[in-house]
Amino acid sequence: MPVIRVSNLCFSRQDGDQIQSVFKNVNFKISAHEQVALLGDSGSGKTTLLHLLAGVLSPDSGEIEINGELISSYRAQQLAHYRRKIGLIFQHYQLLDCLNVEQNILFQHNLNYPDQTPHQFHELIEKLGLSDKLMKLPNQLSGGEQQRVGIARAILNQPKLILADEPTGNLDQTRAHQIVEILTTLCKERKINLVMVTHSQHLSRYFNRVYMLSNGQLNERN
Repeated sequence: MPVIRVSNLCFSRQDGDQIQSVFKNVNFKISAHEQVALLGDSGSGKTTLLHLLAGVLSPDSGEIEINGELISSYRAQQLAHYRRKIGLIFQHYQLLDCLNVEQNILFQHNLNYPDQTPHQFHELIEKLGLSDKLMKLPNQLSGGEQQRVGIARAILNQPKLILADEPTGNLDQTRAHQIVEILTTLCKERKINLVMVTHSQHLSRYFNRVYMLSNGQLNERN
């Protein structure tokens, strides 16, 4: 049974006075524990597709089923509950400047489970090389360190799915490869599905499967 199943997905957006079609009957499946890269030119709809998978946007038609949940038919409250069960990683880190590293990593967890430190916390931060950074504020970290904080936050609650939107977009090539290698390795170890948007062909070698998005269609690259 696929973890992600997208069937006949159609989505359009307003562009001035006109309606622009972004996706036309897109179909794809992602199996359990796979790490998948979404490639495509700027403006091809990569981030839009990720937002549809995250339930931030709703399709015009078609179905999006994730871990047995037909999220394309969910109402706002159901979508909010669904998003708490997945991990999200952003290009611009989305860290809270007034909180230190440890507080940023634990922020979402503490909203759901106050006063309960997850048992894998210390193992995770050690693997990410953050053990000596816990008391630092985001502005005291490099870009790569900030993104490792974002990865720790996304993985901490052991989600079944992580959606990553250009997580290396603000990093140089060396740090980009380091971040993607860390992220894919952690997801493989923890059997977490990963869907990552990137514009970099070089980073695709870390993934089980690669899809190219072009002209409203999604095609698997061999």
